[in-house]
Amino acid sequence: MQLKRVRLFFLIGCIMTSPVSFSDNSSYNITYPEVLQNQLISALKSKGPDYKARTRHIKNGNPVYTNRLILEDSPYLLQHAHNPVNWYPWGEEAFATAKRENKPIFLSIGYATCHWCHVMEEESFESIQVAKILNQHFIAIKVDREQYPDIDATYMTAVTMLTGHGGWPMSSFITYEGKPFFGGTYYPQPTFVNLLMQVKSAWDKQHQTLLVQANKLAAAVQQETSRRGAVSTLEQSAVQAAIQQIMSRFDKQNGGFSLAPKFPNEPLLLLLLQVAERHNNPQIIEAVDKTLSSMAQGGIYDQVGGGFHRYSTDAQWLVPHFEKMLYNQAYLVRVYAQAYRLTHNPLYARVVKQTLDYVLREMSNDKGVFYSATDADSEGEEGTFFVWSIEEINKLIHSTDADFIKQLYGVKQVGNFAGKNIFFLTESLQKTAKQNNESLTTLLTRLDPLLETLRNYRHKRIHPLTDNKIIVAWNSMLITALIEAGDILNEPRYISAAKTATASLWESQRTKDGDMWRINLNNKASIPAKQDDYAHFSEALLTLYDVTNNESYLQMAQQLTDEMVKHFLDSKSGTLNMGTNKLLFTQPKESYDGALPSGNSVAVRIFNRLYNRTAQEKYSDYATKILQAFSSDITQQPAAYSYMLAQLDELKNGELGAHQYAARSAIKVDGKIEMSGVNRYKLNIHFKVKPDWHINANKPLQKQLIATTINVVDSQNWQLNNIQYPAAKLIKTAFDKESLALYQGQFVITADITSKTRLNTKPVNININLQACNQNSCLAPEFLTLYLSPVLGN
Repeated sequence: MQLKRVRLFFLIGCIMTSPVSFSDNSSYNITYPEVLQNQLISALKSKGPDYKARTRHIKNGNPVYTNRLILEDSPYLLQHAHNPVNWYPWGEEAFATAKRENKPIFLSIGYATCHWCHVMEEESFESIQVAKILNQHFIAIKVDREQYPDIDATYMTAVTMLTGHGGWPMSSFITYEGKPFFGGTYYPQPTFVNLLMQVKSAWDKQHQTLLVQANKLAAAVQQETSRRGAVSTLEQSAVQAAIQQIMSRFDKQNGGFSLAPKFPNEPLLLLLLQVAERHNNPQIIEAVDKTLSSMAQGGIYDQVGGGFHRYSTDAQWLVPHFEKMLYNQAYLVRVYAQAYRLTHNPLYARVVKQTLDYVLREMSNDKGVFYSATDADSEGEEGTFFVWSIEEINKLIHSTDADFIKQLYGVKQVGNFAGKNIFFLTESLQKTAKQNNESLTTLLTRLDPLLETLRNYRHKRIHPLTDNKIIVAWNSMLITALIEAGDILNEPRYISAAKTATASLWESQRTKDGDMWRINLNNKASIPAKQDDYAHFSEALLTLYDVTNNESYLQMAQQLTDEMVKHFLDSKSGTLNMGTNKLLFTQPKESYDGALPSGNSVAVRIFNRLYNRTAQEKYSDYATKILQAFSSDITQQPAAYSYMLAQLDELKNGELGAHQYAARSAIKVDGKIEMSGVNRYKLNIHFKVKPDWHINANKPLQKQLIATTINVVDSQNWQLNNIQYPAAKLIKTAFDKESLALYQGQFVITADITSKTRLNTKPVNININLQACNQNSCLAPEFLTLYLSPVLGN
């Protein structure tokens, strides 16, 4: 995403280059009102005897300082509850105090598993010197970006405009009207102290100039977060422009579509997969395959325990930033599952299963919902939990197997990370098996017990911190991933886990008056849900409906979507606001697809899919208006809207997958392939036709009627045999005196599928021709394609 830099030379130059002498003779003891003091004492006591305060300021076993953050339900804010800084949470109290005392606000935004947030805390927020300055001359607010993505997006836009880059911790200076006038990210303590003193000086001596700057920057942010270009209709050419832009950045040597540091960029990969599968594009398939194989072999993937780290610090995907985010697991599961459907690469299925098994084993609670993230750090260092020495491997595993592990994962005495080893595959598992003259199954039968031994040993180490808050949006992403993986890999246990998580979220996060909470920590729900919570939960419910045929999931999705429109729709633009925070000077509208799809992109997806499943025109209109509103920006930077363009492609060309809808939602079609022998499969196509509707039989009695037929798309590689159509029902309709041969209700078409090649990795796509009618009229003939995945075994 490219933002215009805001040039505010005078004040920024003053702050950054004009040293100001500053003497602080104040007493440091913080005095709280009696009521608040009692609340803090009570909150601390309620933590119990096993509570360990995260601070170096300990006296007689108790924390010296406790601030308002002890009352909050964010693991990130609770980490700072014993800083000597007089932190406020985001809220009216903080802004009212800043106004009453005429002080600037220092706004610090981060998240619980952020490495550099920890560094800045230890250097600055645990410092008495820094705390004295902040407490006397600023109102300090701490925000968890995962709780308040709209606040984060607003001030990240400002920081990016000022500095040309962003990140966390985000450090902003704002007025008591919430308008930013300066900001950055991580500051080392000496720089931060100097900056604080100079901001204080500017506030006192150049107050009006500073307010003018704040108004200018706020206006620029408001324009950026709500800006609209000329409204127009997007065509398929926008998708092709994005593909060309993305492919021009492809790293042929290492995979991926950027320089280091390398992020997975899942929305981009999903667009590439969708276009590759729809058009069988070999260049895109090759680029995606190279990228996914490189990631799966690299250190960004946890070779021992499963799951992905957040990003790679190098171009080779070797050295990760070791935190693990729930959303990465969710979207990368979807990427690898869809890649498996396209390529039949068994190692992609293995990555999917290992990742989901990791989440179910280590990132879920007893109610079946999922934690947000795990930290990069443990024992005070980044990556300690995940790296290995040769001595550890030799101690744990028999010598022959130890040599096998060391060779397979590139383990050396000198190591590849601070003298120890990040496991990475020096060759693909398929290539290793071939070199050893054995099957992949034989190799994995030897490997997996050894990995379990290593994982069990690693489990005894001091674990990185787990951010155990439950976020509705992120949980919903994982639910969608579980369903897609369970459907594509024919693994019912994943769909069962998705059902459990869905029921748990619905029960704990829905309010009595029909609204929804975003967060749950320790069984306490809080913070009104944001637009992305509604959108992702609706997406998960629709996916669950597709696979289970349970109408209640469709009704729940429709209910949430209608509530999303009610709460967040900007009727002027047709787009959706991220939130409804009254203290923000603007209501940002998320549009760019970065590490995650934007809330508006997901909304287009659910609107389009609800239209296909309900035939309600309003949903189609909502989707069209969002696409039109962002059309100018999409045309300028198509690759920045990859998930939204995937929805444009779907809107124009239909959905991909094993579940399709026809006749304005009156007909649902589900396809499934099951292995029946070597290179042989059984095809089952289930039809569900609503009452009062029918389709013509395979052999209609009247020549002019459109017969229901199926055929395989790729007849060079696959062959359909023994197609069994159901027996037709002879029925007279209101508009035809003669009996018609029809299919009604629920029925199945079966066939045998034979591969024409020995190791066939080509997609199995089935075309269906049909024409639907009710008692009054017939619709135009329709053409559906089922995109199916034969499960080739574990």
